[in-house]
Amino acid sequence: MTNHIHIIAEPTDDAMSLSTLMKRVNGRQSAYVNKLEGRSGSLWEGRYKASPIQKDEYLLACIRYVELNPMKAGIVTVLDDYPWSSYRERVGLKDRDILDLDSGYQSLGHTEKDRRHHYRQYLSDTSNSKETALISESLQRNQLTGNHRFIDEIEIRIGLRVENRGRGRPRQGEQ
Repeated sequence: MTNHIHIIAEPTDDAMSLSTLMKRVNGRQSAYVNKLEGRSGSLWEGRYKASPIQKDEYLLACIRYVELNPMKAGIVTVLDDYPWSSYRERVGLKDRDILDLDSGYQSLGHTEKDRRHHYRQYLSDTSNSKETALISESLQRNQLTGNHRFIDEIEIRIGLRVENRGRGRPRQGEQ
C-alpha cells in the first residue's frame, strides 16, 4: 500500500504492547525513508487504527481482507507480484521468515501443501460482501470485528457498551 500498512498482531499481556509496536514501526520507518528520500515528517495518514478480532470466526477473513488489498487498490493484478504481503510466505513463494501460522490457517489442511492450496482457494472466494463490509467498518471505526456474542462478551468484560451503533437516536419503537 502506498500510504498505509496493515498488521495483524496478537498483543502480549501488556496492554500497551501494540501501541509501543506501532510507535516504533512508525518512528523507524519514517526515519529510514526520510533519510533515503531527503524529506521529513510522518509517512502514513493519521494515527493507527485497531480492531480487536474474534479469532475463531474472523481472523482468517481479516487476513484475506488484508492480503487482497493490493489487488483492490490496483497496485497489482496478481497477488504473487506484491512483495510486501504475508501472502507470499503463506503460499510458499518465499521462505517463512516472520510469519506465525494461526490456527485458522492450520485448519485448512493436514499438510503444508494442502493448506497452501486451500488458502489460495479461500482467497479467490470473495463473495461474502457482508463480511468484507463488517471488517472494513470495524477497522475504520476502531471497533470490534466479531459477531454479536463476541461483542456482548467484551462489553461484559470491560463494563462498557462498545457495539457499533448507527448515527442518531433510534426510531421510536426500535429501542
